[in-house]
Amino acid sequence: MAEDVAEDTDALVAMERILSPCCRVTRMSDGALIADWRRTRFLGMTTADIRKFTDGLSEERAEIVAGLLHSGCTTARRRQPSDTAIGLWLRGVHLLIRAVGFGRALRVLSLAAPDYVRADPAAAEDVERLKRAVRSHGHRSWFVNGDCKAEAMTAFLLLRRRGLRAVLHVGVREHPFALHAWTSSAGLCIPDADPRGHAFAPVLSVGGGGQ
Repeated sequence: MAEDVAEDTDALVAMERILSPCCRVTRMSDGALIADWRRTRFLGMTTADIRKFTDGLSEERAEIVAGLLHSGCTTARRRQPSDTAIGLWLRGVHLLIRAVGFGRALRVLSLAAPDYVRADPAAAEDVERLKRAVRSHGHRSWFVNGDCKAEAMTAFLLLRRRGLRAVLHVGVREHPFALHAWTSSAGLCIPDADPRGHAFAPVLSVGGGGQ
């Protein structure tokens, strides 16, 4: 009995990771209740379905996830942008910064980034891939020329558009005085937070929706 309870608890934890932030899972005697507090909707799941989510066949798991998607309790993660798309975003962000200035571009782009954050965290390998692509385009393009502001803002936008948690930081170094921008996600920074070993103290951090 104790083993069954532990397995069911692990299954509920795994399920909760893919749900929308506004959804909560409550264990019931014969299954679980998913409460969507944003839309005041409720979805019941049997113990058998919960166990299928972690222990069942891939087809059974896919069926359960499809049901959660259909009910609106979870949102499909957007696909990773292609290497070409990353380059286009980087050039566009850099052009916007040059046209209106970093401060105004930061306000516009932070408001354009979705508020929604998935419960499951960003995968480090996905963030590392994005970092390599942004760095490659940034240093290969004479137009962008390694602009840390454009690289950080591009990474922030692309991660947030996929519903992944990301924070854009602006830091300062006093001696000699310099400013630097980077985006952090999954324990990684795009670009590096301390280029060439120089430490920058964060003075501004921006999450989604201008927060």
